[in-house]
Amino acid sequence: MDQFFAAVEQRDHPELQGLPVAVAHDGPRSVVSTASYEARRFGVHSAQPLATAKRLCPQLVIVEPHYYIYKEVSQQIRAIFQEYTDLIEPLSLDEAFLDVTENKQGIELAVDCAREIKQRIKQTTGLTASAGVSYCKFLAKIASDYRKPDGLCVVHPDRALQFIDTLDVRRIWGVGAKTAEKMHRMGIFCGADLRKVSLSHLTSEFGKMGRVFYDFARGIDERPVVSEWERKSVSCEQTFIEDLYRPSQVTIELYHTVLELVRRLEKSGFEGRTLTLKVKYNDFQQITRSTTGTDILRTKDELLPLAKQLMSGVGYSREHPIRLLGLGVSGHKDEAFAPEGPQWTQLELPFEPWPE
Repeated sequence: MDQFFAAVEQRDHPELQGLPVAVAHDGPRSVVSTASYEARRFGVHSAQPLATAKRLCPQLVIVEPHYYIYKEVSQQIRAIFQEYTDLIEPLSLDEAFLDVTENKQGIELAVDCAREIKQRIKQTTGLTASAGVSYCKFLAKIASDYRKPDGLCVVHPDRALQFIDTLDVRRIWGVGAKTAEKMHRMGIFCGADLRKVSLSHLTSEFGKMGRVFYDFARGIDERPVVSEWERKSVSCEQTFIEDLYRPSQVTIELYHTVLELVRRLEKSGFEGRTLTLKVKYNDFQQITRSTTGTDILRTKDELLPLAKQLMSGVGYSREHPIRLLGLGVSGHKDEAFAPEGPQWTQLELPFEPWPE
């Protein structure tokens, strides 16, 4: 979906149309959930600190999120998807992968299927969606962002390498800021540069992700659309209005985080034996600590002593205070904050001829 939260607000409140809008709680530690395209012209974007967004765009209109409405609209969109396929893999409220190889409407070309789904979304919700069509997830995801808003981009198999060659490596899945910086030092700036690097060199520099980068540079991504998956963790975290440096503050907030984690465990019915503590400092340095026992972790009395034990090994001070605390229960070590993906297989889908 295009600027999903902001688009819903502008649809429901016409006086916001044409204005630079940021959907966010207006607080000192808040971040932007979604920015309208009018706001993005000023450099405002999602996950940006709201204070930064306000400096970039003094006339920014801050709108409190209405998540229950966004969820309702998301369910409407999901119902449309289900008219075409049951192979739907949601990524968030406003984004999903669809496998339309064998779709319910009997539409031969994937691009026609995408075009029809876009039209149905517009008719039903009044919102625009952008779609990417390709033979694998990696390329479909990039293509979906390629011609926003209200875009439709097809990456044909015959032109995949040509498309990848021009990609900035920062647009490749798994390449974050630090990885991009490292790649730039290696002389890798685009897909064509990445494809020139040997598999052994990439794995020596990036570990298991080196193989992923090697394959992506060649248009290889064998992940299927996974409509069902097993939950691997339950976690919660809290960013504080004021940084914590007193032990009494940390103990109180750790206690509240444990209570929230217990609530989420009860609601989900998840069972796990590993507790992971996540700490982010005011300089955004982040650490995690984990412990695994033999018993399922469910209650406050089981979780709180372990959380305190993990916290006792974490240093902090007035000069290096804590910005965020998080706790998660998982089946295996570190899954609470770094879940692994499913096994992958490749699927085929038809394309219309590439225009000359």
